[in-house]
Amino acid sequence: AFQSGEFHFNGCLVFRPFVSTCGFHYTCLVFVLTFASVPSLCSQAEGFKEQGNAFYSKKDYSEAFNYYTKAIDASPKNASYYGNRAATLMMLCRFREALEDSQQAVRLDDCFMKGHLREGKCHLSLGNAMAASRCFQKVLELEPSNREAQQENKNATTLLEFERMAEFSFEKRDFRKVVYCMDRALALASACHRFKILKAECLALLGRYPEAQSVASDILRMDSTNADALYVRGLCLYYEDCIDKAVQFFVQALRMAPDHEKARLACRNAKALKAKKEEGNQAFKNCNYEAAYQLYTEALAIDPNNIKTNAKLYCNRATAGAKLKKLNQAIEDCSSAIKLDDTYIKAYLRRAQCYMDTEQYEEAVRDYEKVYQTEKTSDHKHLLKTAQMELKKSKRKDYYKVLGVGKNATEDEIKKAYRKRALMHHPDRHSAATPEVQKEEEKKFKEVGEAFTVLSDPKKKMRYDNGHDLEDDCGFDGRDFDANNIFRAFFGGHGGGFTFDSSPGIIFLFNVDLFFFFFNLIIKCSRSLFVD
Repeated sequence: AFQSGEFHFNGCLVFRPFVSTCGFHYTCLVFVLTFASVPSLCSQAEGFKEQGNAFYSKKDYSEAFNYYTKAIDASPKNASYYGNRAATLMMLCRFREALEDSQQAVRLDDCFMKGHLREGKCHLSLGNAMAASRCFQKVLELEPSNREAQQENKNATTLLEFERMAEFSFEKRDFRKVVYCMDRALALASACHRFKILKAECLALLGRYPEAQSVASDILRMDSTNADALYVRGLCLYYEDCIDKAVQFFVQALRMAPDHEKARLACRNAKALKAKKEEGNQAFKNCNYEAAYQLYTEALAIDPNNIKTNAKLYCNRATAGAKLKKLNQAIEDCSSAIKLDDTYIKAYLRRAQCYMDTEQYEEAVRDYEKVYQTEKTSDHKHLLKTAQMELKKSKRKDYYKVLGVGKNATEDEIKKAYRKRALMHHPDRHSAATPEVQKEEEKKFKEVGEAFTVLSDPKKKMRYDNGHDLEDDCGFDGRDFDANNIFRAFFGGHGGGFTFDSSPGIIFLFNVDLFFFFFNLIIKCSRSLFVD
């Protein structure tokens, strides 16, 4: 009968049949010798268990584990010993080992309620809510009023709900919601690497790279071959524009798990993005700005999630656009770069220069102030002061616009422009117009004279160009002079000066060249003629 299977006594192995040339007599001898040692083995196992219990109560879980292991070695078919060691492993947060011991315990004794309960807790901690729920249901079958099993079963249901919400939110690219769900899930399943990886991936996608790297590094310390953690580590480097290092992690992840689709896609995107960006940079260096602009545009389409690299690409495209005189598009690209990375100083500087080139001085001052607050360098201070000066100048009358000439106009060009504008806006020419038109033309006529007074005087012109206040210059005040004096001095005339005849369109003629000779002479002799 003994040869048909193993025989145990009080959980201790006392007989294991085997084939031998000695046959039955040898087997019986072994049985007799083993049976004689049964009391000592069982008592020894119980002694180890009691010592383990003592250390467990003192929270010395490592020593408790050692003694429970000795008890199992002495009596490997005792379910309670596996159950106790599982409890110890759980306290040491070694849930996978604890799960194996719990499963062994219930295999030895299917009615071992604590074994089922601990198995369920291990499944829950490891993130397997459905398996946990089955274990808790088994406990409730054995003891329907078990409150701990009831509560843990509710926790398993809650965990499943958070898992479903996270999956749905990830598909909708609501990464903040996924992080929220994973935080709640990890409060119930603290040892679940799958939840940690999902949280870390979403943190990376949200640009919270240090947090994502911390989670991935914790997992890699426990398991250096974890392909998911390697992928997340590479993802953080990729999104921080450390593309070469990122590729190394992606390749390592694929070495651990050749079918890791996310690592494969990220690796492909990283290589493509780097190549396209370098092509664009080379085209820009070769002064092929159209090609550079197009290559940067293509690079931006590769991965919209790569915030840091895309910010640089937008700024690079803005630089190329500025070279192509696409100033408004360049401003938009700089704004896109700043929206992705509001600490990107180069984008602020590029946008400020574009604002200066389009005479949007208030916006330029705002950007330069932001830059100077961040980096107080002498260059940035100079750029800010220049923009502030241009802003101040822009708030005055633009005498160049009044005369319709450029800022680099020559003295002759200024005179010709004045002659044309003065005749155009002289009040006598609009004597038949409505009072409103007459008033407007009189105002313009005065502005033309004021502009000519300043721009025809080298000193005043220099002060004006440098942004100084002309009110402090020799008592100049644009409100106090008479534009007709300027007109008479310039055009000559008798009596009331130059006037229009009552017949429409007919004006008095005069020798302009002769006038200019005397006019220049008058200017050199006395500047007081220009001020009333």
